Amino acid sequence: FLQVLNEKKLQEVDSLWKEFETPEKANKIVKLKHFEKFQDTTEALAASTALVEGKLSKNLKKILKKIVAKDAHEQLAVADAKLGGVIKEKLNLSCIHSPMVTELMRGIRSQIEGLITGLPSREMAAMCLGLAHSLSRYKLKFSPDKVDTMIIQAISLLDDLDKELNNYIMRCREWYGWHFPELGKIITDNLAYCKCVRKVGDRSNFASSDVSDILPEEIEEDVKAAAEISMGTEVSEEDINNIIHLCDQVIEISEYRTQLYDYLKNRMMAIAPNLTVMVGELVGARLIAHAGSLLNLAKHPASTVQLLGAEKALFRALKTKRDTPKFGLIYHASLVGQSNAKNKGKISRMLAAKTALTIRYDALGENTSAEMGAENRLKVETRLRLLEERGIRRISGTGKALAKTDKYQNKSEVKVFNPSGDSTLPAVSKKRKIQEVDEQDTEVAVKAKKFKAETKEGTALEDGEPVKKKKKKKDKEKQAEEEAVLSEELPTSPVIEPCCLATSVVLLFHNALFMATFVCLQNTEKKKKKKKKMKDEGED
Repeated sequence: FLQVLNEKKLQEVDSLWKEFETPEKANKIVKLKHFEKFQDTTEALAASTALVEGKLSKNLKKILKKIVAKDAHEQLAVADAKLGGVIKEKLNLSCIHSPMVTELMRGIRSQIEGLITGLPSREMAAMCLGLAHSLSRYKLKFSPDKVDTMIIQAISLLDDLDKELNNYIMRCREWYGWHFPELGKIITDNLAYCKCVRKVGDRSNFASSDVSDILPEEIEEDVKAAAEISMGTEVSEEDINNIIHLCDQVIEISEYRTQLYDYLKNRMMAIAPNLTVMVGELVGARLIAHAGSLLNLAKHPASTVQLLGAEKALFRALKTKRDTPKFGLIYHASLVGQSNAKNKGKISRMLAAKTALTIRYDALGENTSAEMGAENRLKVETRLRLLEERGIRRISGTGKALAKTDKYQNKSEVKVFNPSGDSTLPAVSKKRKIQEVDEQDTEVAVKAKKFKAETKEGTALEDGEPVKKKKKKKDKEKQAEEEAVLSEELPTSPVIEPCCLATSVVLLFHNALFMATFVCLQNTEKKKKKKKKMKDEGED
């Protein structure tokens, strides 16, 4: 335990390191109050592990009760805030933890040999080295992530074995294909192919050998028939022996791979049972290996779990401003493989959300059952079934009944060709002229009415006697005479015999226009004559 002598200098945190440049300066700020040695390495290891975990050891508790209890009014500077909370809770001592304390601890650690007298530097170095080795060994032994490392190594080895098996099998098929090329097309299973080659050897031995324990009867007959008419080259016994040795390697690696897969499956069911139920052993192990540990994977959100393994594609899409990927390692899960290409993005998003929940449950929960994973998998399967069936369910209510939708009926409008658009006659312009003529006629009629009214008001005879009105009979006789004259003056329209319907329609249209204009002109002439007569009568 060290006691601070000058607290004013501790307030300057940025320049505090200058006070610990030499042992003499350090002794002016802090002073050794109590020092107690450990009896052996095991006691030192127990105390150090307790400090690392934020716990209060028995020896430290005794020392604090004896020494610090005397100066209970003073504050105790602690490097770990968690440890300070434990000391305050159990011993009711006020503890402080701040940047000033961290700088002070750093200075004391740099000048520890000058502050603690009576310890040679060699013994101090040996003690620190031994304690560091024992503490590292303890951490490795009781690491909470130690089981995760076994899964990471197993899945990495499994992937390497798959690559090597593919290379060996490809080399074996190519090598033995020079001697018996037809065998590769008949036997598609790689392990059965290598077993047949190891058991038979030369192709001439197929006729006398029995491979019924490896191949079905139909394939065995095909192999024997093909061996008799094979087009392959002859090889020596030494070549066959080397090929057989390669087949032995392939068979041994395949057997070891199955054993390793069983080991990985058992490990995954023991450590992350819910994750295994959701996405399978291989995908779950690859997710853990990619994140580093199960605890690190539990810290990732669902969106990160969805894109784990597709980081290059994600950053490439962000750089080129294109569509980002929808899935990474989770694409190899069975639920994503069952869905259509249209629904893979939706299923992978939902599966990643449920997978993130199961990962956190496995990493931080105390229960080791796989019920939660089974329930979430069932939810994803029902969602997948709905998307595949394209079912539309109600949002409110029970949610079990299908929403009623009207049947779609395609109603198309049939447009008919209008033949009137083919006419090139300027019909609109002529109609406008007729309208103008009618407007002129109406203006003339209005003026005539005004003139009659004026003449009626201004008529008066001498001696105050009004003029007698003329009879209506004379007016009717005059109108009849004028209509007879007009009928004699009207020209007759020529008779035309059309050869086709179109020409007759055009001629009739022209005649109608001609008659309309002629009638309008005759009406204007009639009105002019009436005006003259009315003027004459007014003068009389």
